[in-house]
Amino acid sequence: MAEESLKVTNFIRDIINEDIKNNKNNGNVVTRFPPEPNGYLHIGHAKSICLNFGLAEEYKGRCHLRFDDTNPVKEDVEYIESIKEDVKWLGFDWGEDLYFASDHFDRLYEFALELIKMGKAYVCSLSADQIREYRGTLTEPGKESPYRNRTIEENLDLFERMKAGEFNDGEHVLRAKIDMCSGNLSMRDPTLYRIRKVRHHRTGNKWCIYPMYDFTHCLSDSIEGVTHSICTLEFENNRPLYDWILDTLGMDCHPQQIEFARLNLSYTLMSKRKLLELVEEGHVTGWDDPRMPTISGLRRRGYTPEAIRDFCGRIGVAKRDSMVDLSLLEHCIREDLNKRAPRVMAVLNPLKVVIINYPVDGVEEVDALNNPEDADAGKRKIPFTRELYIERDDFREDPPKKFFRLAPGREVRLKYAYYIKCEEVIKDKETGEVMEVRCTYDPETRGGWSEDGRKVKGTLHWVSADRSIESEVRLYDHLFTKEDPSDIAEGDDCRNYLNPDSLTVLRSCRVEPSLAGSLPGSRFQFERLGYFCVDPDSGENMPVFNRIVSLRDSWAKIEKKIKEG
Repeated sequence: MAEESLKVTNFIRDIINEDIKNNKNNGNVVTRFPPEPNGYLHIGHAKSICLNFGLAEEYKGRCHLRFDDTNPVKEDVEYIESIKEDVKWLGFDWGEDLYFASDHFDRLYEFALELIKMGKAYVCSLSADQIREYRGTLTEPGKESPYRNRTIEENLDLFERMKAGEFNDGEHVLRAKIDMCSGNLSMRDPTLYRIRKVRHHRTGNKWCIYPMYDFTHCLSDSIEGVTHSICTLEFENNRPLYDWILDTLGMDCHPQQIEFARLNLSYTLMSKRKLLELVEEGHVTGWDDPRMPTISGLRRRGYTPEAIRDFCGRIGVAKRDSMVDLSLLEHCIREDLNKRAPRVMAVLNPLKVVIINYPVDGVEEVDALNNPEDADAGKRKIPFTRELYIERDDFREDPPKKFFRLAPGREVRLKYAYYIKCEEVIKDKETGEVMEVRCTYDPETRGGWSEDGRKVKGTLHWVSADRSIESEVRLYDHLFTKEDPSDIAEGDDCRNYLNPDSLTVLRSCRVEPSLAGSLPGSRFQFERLGYFCVDPDSGENMPVFNRIVSLRDSWAKIEKKIKEG
């Protein structure tokens, strides 16, 4: 489901177009999305999903979903299923092209043996700390391992015994023999295999040695016939190793690795490891907490796949890392929901209004538009009664300048209903808090318009007091107070910047009766308040709504200023 916005020219598309022009790969385009099943996917992964699957669809090729399940210590079937669900929810389908790195374990082992026989790999018995020490720095060359010159026979014997489980974790590793003086640290005899005596979710206890990502990734691409291996910039330094492994083994299929800038979103953390810490330490309620940048969190909050795909298309594909303003993502969901979300009435902080000249038992139904942006959306009926609720912020006993809502002696419009005028204010005798506002209504203004032509400046949303539904509303804000929570000084901790006001729970809210029985995931625009989604926590007697985004659109204002010069 490639979005039109994804088809804007970029350097990756230019590379593919040139390859097709030269009939490279026989004109075929095969991409892949290779997540590690060690956590839930986040909005940064959504960019990669949209790019890889979108390109495959555009060029009538294939995109493989391949799980890089080479580290059973951190992997879980739960993550695999969540990743599948996220990819499908975003609108993409891998068809028959579902793979696991573990599908290739036997062949990868044979490739490792081949490198040993070629004298291009050896078993190293240095500890992990020693290997790091021997590797050197960006300004100093590395130092060769004392085990680098083991004979081919000795290496084959040790590697076979590693596979047989004779050694403990960390006792030996298999390393490529390349160049310890290389200016690229990833080429200084990188590790290819390590010992992990852990049961694998697919292969059980068959293996106790597991290949490293850099060894697995390129060979899996080659085995599967991938033509364009598109990854983020942090793998740019690993590209020479990617090519070295494929060239050294003489693989028939040599995919081209292409790097693009990862997504960095303001006030958002893009690290599965750190997000896992937030989950495990209880800072959030789970991977699908609506404050999380995970796809499942965004889905629960009420984001649509169309809005996320639009966002990924708008930010484009670049070669340099940059920070994208969160307001652009919010702008995309507003644009999408503005066209499709039904309008409804809801009052989050109720203040009772009694219309003293309306019949005590009177009830009438007023017509309300379901969505003025959709001519086919039609209308609905809302009950109007003597006692109503309005937002407490829509009344001021002593209003400041430019406050055009309800105040003593002032007339305002109730949307779709009548003009009302404040006649009396009832307060709590002890606290002085306003408890009730008594008003009169003009029966000649049904529909919210005056036949005599008089105008009012304020229009309020409202619900019937006795015919509305009590509900809970959850208001979400940035999870972090720092614009870039990953950019912190050494010794600092991103958790120090968690926003204490990232979640506000409002109870005793009231919504119009048309929302009764709304299914989880249903989205609405609460008039004047924002867009909201029914949460899975909703019960039959107490619906729960998550605020997706407010109505204020700062990104639209930014775009307008840019256009105006």
